Amino acid sequence: MDAASPRFGVHPPARRVIVHLSDTHLLAGNRPLGGRYDTAANLQATLAAVERTGVRPDAIVFTGDLTDLGEPDAYAALRAAVEPVAERLGAPIVWVAGNHDERPALRAGLLDGPATAEPVTGVWDLGGLRLIALDSSVPGWHHGDLDDAQLAWLRGILSTPAPRGTILALHHPPLPSHIPFFDILELRHQSELADVIAGSDVRAILAGHLHYSASGTFAGIPVSVASASCYTMNLQRPPHEVNGMDGGQSFQLVHVYDDTITHAVVPVGDAETAEVFTPQWVERMAALSPQERLEDFSRKR
Repeated sequence: MDAASPRFGVHPPARRVIVHLSDTHLLAGNRPLGGRYDTAANLQATLAAVERTGVRPDAIVFTGDLTDLGEPDAYAALRAAVEPVAERLGAPIVWVAGNHDERPALRAGLLDGPATAEPVTGVWDLGGLRLIALDSSVPGWHHGDLDDAQLAWLRGILSTPAPRGTILALHHPPLPSHIPFFDILELRHQSELADVIAGSDVRAILAGHLHYSASGTFAGIPVSVASASCYTMNLQRPPHEVNGMDGGQSFQLVHVYDDTITHAVVPVGDAETAEVFTPQWVERMAALSPQERLEDFSRKR
């Protein structure tokens, strides 16, 4: 919410806002993923939905599986699609590596860096809110892990608290999944990560990988998993029958307040909206006293 917007409740406007997207899975030449999913069109629909929110985020975070095969042309296509949107919104882009990514091609194609196999990590200062990108990808494998060197690097950064705390972003969520065999693909050595962040200023963890929205806690810290833009898992089916579907895509709006962080799931579908809360209504309500607002809006109709 804009700082100049009227406030009716007890909470002041969010200090920072992050757009959290995940699992774009682009392929070179816009080939359909699995012969079925138009990942480029689904990404464009997601980005259009981001802009429709009217939010001017402090960062746009993509939590991994940016491409499906790590192809250089796929990274180029991703960059061409996302950078104009980020420029219009005035927000930095945070690219996080996933198990389908290739570190050398990602580094060269998205970061303009040397094409090395070093973990893709980074630290951003978002006006006092620290965002740390971790690389849980394991070259050649689909499960996740964080080696000793990366954990030591993280521990060193967290040794100095940030003014508004820290948010971690990685691909593999440190959460269980109810879907059979998803545990094969989970983040390993989670206890070592828990030890590093224990007592630190980490306030939230952002992740992807599951292709469905989920939330939980890890070492007492909230974890929020963004669904995929390419395709999602149809959780309407029994766990052992869950498969992908071209529907239900979403992203998340992360609002950072002094005492809490909220993660709102935003559907991508452009459905007809009932225009009840209009700009004119907001303007009229703002002109009323708190008691008049209560009487006007809160009584049972």
